[in-house]
Amino acid sequence: MTQMVTAAVSRIWREGRRVERAAYVVGTVLFASGVVNAVVLLASGGTWLGPVSLRKAVTFGLSFGLTLASVAWATSHLSVKPRLRAILLGAFLVACVGEVVLVTTQAWRGVPSHFNFETGFDTAVSMSLAAGGGVLVLTALGFTAAAFLSPGATAPSMRLAVRFGLLVLMVALATGAVMIARGVTEARGGDAQLAYTTAGSLKPLHAVAMHAILVLPGLAWLLRFTDVPERSRLAIVRVAVAADAVLTAVIGIEAFAGIPPFGAPPGYLALSAAAFAVLAGTGVFSLTRMKNRAGYFSASNP
Repeated sequence: MTQMVTAAVSRIWREGRRVERAAYVVGTVLFASGVVNAVVLLASGGTWLGPVSLRKAVTFGLSFGLTLASVAWATSHLSVKPRLRAILLGAFLVACVGEVVLVTTQAWRGVPSHFNFETGFDTAVSMSLAAGGGVLVLTALGFTAAAFLSPGATAPSMRLAVRFGLLVLMVALATGAVMIARGVTEARGGDAQLAYTTAGSLKPLHAVAMHAILVLPGLAWLLRFTDVPERSRLAIVRVAVAADAVLTAVIGIEAFAGIPPFGAPPGYLALSAAAFAVLAGTGVFSLTRMKNRAGYFSASNP
């Protein structure tokens, strides 16, 4: 099984377009930066809380590293003109790098990265982060439109996973935009602490929605290694999509109501736990059914 998956990943790299390979490499570097910052934070005994914590460099590195690689791979299944793909993914890549570099720089300087207008440099960083977020939204919107306007040369199960993954990614990015808008309003009004508190309440939704673009296409990809027919794969992906939609909706309701995820009413906790269990169950099912199938590495089943 390990050899089969390794060979499949190797093939993704070999057959990837230049811009996709660049995204894989840069995504790996961003993820590694998050790991390095995590080690430094643990070794130094620094705080994991607050707007000046090195935690932000950790989370941004890990999250944007995964997201960049996930978007590059998932959108490779879309029928997009090469030049347009290069423009969209290239802009997404640059924006991801900018977000991580700027947040990491401010974290190492010991000052807030967002909603910080204390100096000219800090203001430039805050505004650049907001502009980078806008680029991420626009490029993700371009890929989402392509996913629904073009059938793509891929199986229905993967097509559904990519489409819904991109939709949920749009939810994450839109949530980020709302966080920035709320925070800037409060910070410009003179209450920086309220800016961080107000924006921070939406972090759970932003975090949960950010990685559906990895989880759902990843599930559809794992199912290709099983003996499950495509019709059943599509049904399993539909179950996973429904579970992810419920989980995202519940976390979203809690976030906008200002309810902490682990302090939510029992009904919300039960619903989100059930949705997560179903989503995890589809992954466990796929892993238990994986096996080497003759002809998997044929050109018709990349």
